Amino acid sequence: MSPLLNYTTKIEAIKTAGEIQRILAQHGAKAVLTEYDDGGNVEALSFKVNTPHGEVGIRLPVNPDAVLKVISRERVPARYANKQQAVRISWRILKNWVEAQLALLSTEMVSMEQLFLPYAITQNGTTLYEALIEDKFKMLTRGKKS
Repeated sequence: MSPLLNYTTKIEAIKTAGEIQRILAQHGAKAVLTEYDDGGNVEALSFKVNTPHGEVGIRLPVNPDAVLKVISRERVPARYANKQQAVRISWRILKNWVEAQLALLSTEMVSMEQLFLPYAITQNGTTLYEALIEDKFKMLTRGKKS
């Protein structure tokens, strides 16, 4: 198995978050909010886009704890298996993912809201994905058609 993408990055999370903000703005984001945890570490980006159905908010979080678990069990040098590195890695991977998603948008095969649908912010402030989890994915289960 190959090592985790970007595991050797030296680019700080805040710099990567800024790069993602620029990319989102270039693709139509109307506002971008940087969210921080209690320690002052960047933990998510939220942004707004206009759609044919109105304005949609989208929240893109990172999960450095999950990344740390992965790099801790992989065969990478110990200097890369720490929380600070996991934060840097998670942001670089998110940047790569956003770039790939927006490359699809550039082809006009999909819309912005279609690409980021799981991360769309619902009326109660959670993402659509979180709302589906809370509802145990009932909306997606098979059933009789009315």
